[in-house]
Amino acid sequence: MDAATGLDSLFAFDNTYARLPDAFFARLAPPPAAAPQLVIVNEQLAQQLGLDPRLLASPGGIGVLSGKVLPYGAEPLAMVYAGHQFGHFVPQLGDGRAILLGEVIGRDGLRRDVQLKGCGPTPFSRRGDGRAALGPVLREYIISEAMAALGIPTTRSLAAVLTGEEVLREMPLPGAILTRVASSHIRVGTFQFFAARGDVDGVRRLADYVIARHYPEVGRAANRYRAMLDCVIERQARLIAQWMLLGFIHGVMNTDNMAISGETIDYGPCAFMDTYEPATVFSSIDRMGRYAYNNQPSIAHWNLARLAETLIPLLGSDKEEGLIEARAAIDAYPSKYEAAYLAGVRRKLGLLQERPDDLALAQDLLDRMAANKADFTLTFRQLCDAAVSVEVDAEVRRLFDAPAAFDGWAVKWRHRLASEGGNAVERRTSMRAVNPAYIPRNHRVEEAITAAVDEGRTSIFETLVQVTTAPFDDQPGSERYAEPPQSHQIVHQTFCGT
Repeated sequence: MDAATGLDSLFAFDNTYARLPDAFFARLAPPPAAAPQLVIVNEQLAQQLGLDPRLLASPGGIGVLSGKVLPYGAEPLAMVYAGHQFGHFVPQLGDGRAILLGEVIGRDGLRRDVQLKGCGPTPFSRRGDGRAALGPVLREYIISEAMAALGIPTTRSLAAVLTGEEVLREMPLPGAILTRVASSHIRVGTFQFFAARGDVDGVRRLADYVIARHYPEVGRAANRYRAMLDCVIERQARLIAQWMLLGFIHGVMNTDNMAISGETIDYGPCAFMDTYEPATVFSSIDRMGRYAYNNQPSIAHWNLARLAETLIPLLGSDKEEGLIEARAAIDAYPSKYEAAYLAGVRRKLGLLQERPDDLALAQDLLDRMAANKADFTLTFRQLCDAAVSVEVDAEVRRLFDAPAAFDGWAVKWRHRLASEGGNAVERRTSMRAVNPAYIPRNHRVEEAITAAVDEGRTSIFETLVQVTTAPFDDQPGSERYAEPPQSHQIVHQTFCGT
């Protein structure tokens, strides 16, 4: 591997995970790419991390982003974890195609991992090649950055590079590497790895690390492991509520894909809904609909119960007490999720007060949308203007197969708004701040990927990133990106890419 000459100032690494025992990871350097070529550098994120985007885009920086150059201070490693995959437990998984370079502290004082995803095999690749194709790299870049702009906690994409090599999937495809940034890459499955081995000390070491890194406020609690569990549950409840409020479907909610930090992680066959349908599944590998849109809240509950199980030895003085604490923590999830979801629903509908029938009002609209194949994102966006003028109802009605279905609900909604009072223009402004005009619609994502993979054109990808990272703004000239797909453009399945 080449030396990091001239790049000593690129990353100011301050690595803590690498100081844990060797059982937590395998140390190895990323395999170098053959002929790396830059696709994109996220200049805004680079600056937030205290990095020089020009240096990242230089030949030396591209060397770092492709594994050819090991930057000063890096301690590269592949993390080990276990996980329930579609409900079936696998005792050892791990980073099969990703290598953590190290940790940096950004200008905001927050610590983040910097990871190369798709750079090659690791001891946890399980006969895989450890590589990534360009399509999945671009998909994760687009959607993770859109999620960040939507205000949803998420891993971020710092850069994408072509490797100059092909990867073999159903056909030869251009290889690529994504530089991913996260608050950490610790998962529910990381705890499961040690618990499955009966390694209570390993679970405790991991929990202590998580508390110090993510939840320092609970360090002095009487039962800090219970307090940590409560915090993880709280963050996940809010996260899943945000997914549901924006029509996002993760696609592979395995326990190894649930981050302890409360961030969205591992964008594989993910997608946003166009037409509202609660049972929507896009993932080609989710044949039974386990991770369908409407199942996501309950799956998160199930996953968190698996986390609680690993902590039982730490939660009480004996197993019985630990079980009582675990159950109490897990039983609180539904109310935490409902509170987060209801708060979001009120904002989306412009409701200023909390009333007992809020959920019923929202569910009535959703039921009518489902029965009439209304577009999820556009319906809520058009409601923002309808809150000001009844004349806009025509724009909302056209989204419903039977336009009169909207009318019955609109009467109840306007009666509610009138009973609350408030300034209509201010209400519209607040609604527009949570109801996006632009999401990474599946047909636009596929359009961008196809142009990049088949034709070598990344301009469509770059435009889509630009539009979807300003999701709440009016963008004259970009209206096509807000439109739902025509019948011939509908994407029925998305693919993981591994």
